[in-house]
Amino acid sequence: MKALTLISAFLGGAIVGCGAALLFAPEKGEEVRSKIAGILRKKGIKISDKEVDALVAELAGAED
Repeated sequence: MKALTLISAFLGGAIVGCGAALLFAPEKGEEVRSKIAGILRKKGIKISDKEVDALVAELAGAED
């Protein structure tokens, strides 16, 4: 069970790190949101533009 917890923690940290890297990239927010949505859609995750905006807002709020 501990190995599964460690893997889950690592993957969660990697996802948050990738999200933060995308958010701090020197690109327009609209372009970043479009890239996030495209990546998620390629992975088979159906997500609307509003949901991407909410995800970005949640990640940005997590920094505080």
